[in-house]
Amino acid sequence: MSADETTSAVLISATVNGQDVRESVPANMLLSTFLRERLSLTGTHIGCDTSQCGACNVHVNGRCVKSCTMLAARADGADVTTVEGLGTEAELHPMQAAFKEYHALQCGFCTPGMLMTAVELAQTKPNASEGEIRAHLEGNLCRCTGYHNIIKAIVAGTRDMAERA
Repeated sequence: MSADETTSAVLISATVNGQDVRESVPANMLLSTFLRERLSLTGTHIGCDTSQCGACNVHVNGRCVKSCTMLAARADGADVTTVEGLGTEAELHPMQAAFKEYHALQCGFCTPGMLMTAVELAQTKPNASEGEIRAHLEGNLCRCTGYHNIIKAIVAGTRDMAERA
């Protein structure tokens, strides 16, 4: 691929957190960069740039993806949800409320990615066992906790999501 191909502009249209977005972006712009720098959605954290830590997780068409390794152009026509799209300050998403209640965070850096992963699991496997929850979190790294409260929060958040459905 030539330098001209990687720096050419691409027009993307997507729905981000329920809002229609139409913007021209460099063809090589990552989705995480687009969300943070173009849309000011800074809840999507960049921890490693190598798809190892999960801090950048967002939902694209309902599936959890690591936005630090996905090109923004690939989100053309997609429905994208970031952590900012889960709930509001006035009414937290059930998973956010559970993370708060069970103190499933310390520094908070990994929390947005953990939340996005947890919501996906709750939607796809609402009766997941503790082992299945731990396996689903494999792509998310937390350097502050032992995951114990995160697991408890995911169990409670999943239950609360089911009750609200």
